[in-house]
Amino acid sequence: MRATVIGAGMAGLVSARQLALAGWQVDVLERADGPRSDGYMMDFFGPGFDAAERTGLLPRLREAAYRIDAVEYVDAETGRKTAGIDYARFARAVGGRLLSLMRPDLELALLDALGDVPDGSVRVHYGARYPAPEGPDAPVDVARLLDDADVVIGADGVHSSVRRSLFGDESQFIRPMGLRAAAYVVDGEAGLHAEFDGRFVLTDTVDRQAGIYGLRDGRVAVFLAYRDDDASNPDEAPPVRLRRVFGGLWDPVDRLLDRCPPHPYDDLVAQVVLPRWHRGATVLAGDACQAVSLLAGQGASMAIAGAELLTDLLGPCRDAGAIEHALGEYERRWRPVVEEKQAAGRRAAGTFLPPDRFRLLLRRWTLRAAALPVIDSLVMRSIAGGTGLKGGTRV
Repeated sequence: MRATVIGAGMAGLVSARQLALAGWQVDVLERADGPRSDGYMMDFFGPGFDAAERTGLLPRLREAAYRIDAVEYVDAETGRKTAGIDYARFARAVGGRLLSLMRPDLELALLDALGDVPDGSVRVHYGARYPAPEGPDAPVDVARLLDDADVVIGADGVHSSVRRSLFGDESQFIRPMGLRAAAYVVDGEAGLHAEFDGRFVLTDTVDRQAGIYGLRDGRVAVFLAYRDDDASNPDEAPPVRLRRVFGGLWDPVDRLLDRCPPHPYDDLVAQVVLPRWHRGATVLAGDACQAVSLLAGQGASMAIAGAELLTDLLGPCRDAGAIEHALGEYERRWRPVVEEKQAAGRRAAGTFLPPDRFRLLLRRWTLRAAALPVIDSLVMRSIAGGTGLKGGTRV
């Protein structure tokens, strides 16, 4: 049996590995020229942690993970700490099953895990140009891909070309959350690295938030979240827009804005909602069909867990009828989980970036109250059930 996977992100790489271990031949087509270098720190817990353990991926993920002892909120005017979260308490709330991972490191770990499969059973093609009858930016020509494969898996992200080919323009399915997020990594900032090494610091600010953390190789990572209203000019280059929105917020942020690369990660914070995830022998996976948004805090976890379920069902299939049944079962079993996480993300939208000082102070007071034993338990369970700490806190 043969599969073609579109996209070499988390869902795509896990799908390829698991199908190959089930005896399939898999080609992964990735439009980018190589593994992505952008992305932010993620809390990895929940269903993806369990899936990583079952599939034997967990040791690699533990090796790539960072140790974070606490998250600090700071006043952007004074740099003083206003509130914080003890990471050990959050870890206890999820039974210790928590990792902090940079997205690029997670992708590289999953790419490395393809070494577990039989030689030649997975081929990853970076810089691939998918067959598209109307030009390079047109939807993927799924019919042509199925000439050489029994299944096509569209794991090509929120702006999926496979989804567009199956079901039409993305405007029907993308649900913006009113925010944007940007992330990049800079080198050569030894002073900032020394200041933020081992610390995860978030500005305690209204309508925009910057996160800074030092990486183990001397680089410094920055995460920026802001209202989509601030991005009203679609022709404005991301570095220009980020300097306009965040300039003057805090001196360390200004220094990092000066080093912003020409093409940082910068995109809508959005969910993907569509009535069905497959058609014939083509199926969507990961953010292409189930994007929960960073407000739900478990995008990577859900991508890996969903890919495990999909491939568990597809692996034994040896004919078209079995494949069609497996794809329907995948959607039936996984959709309720996705819908639950998406609902959590929508509930978090109002507190992810406080829109006014009252709600900022409410978040600050709640985090401070978390030091009290009873409230501590409630707050940590709330965080574990909603957003991760890195992008904001649902309280």
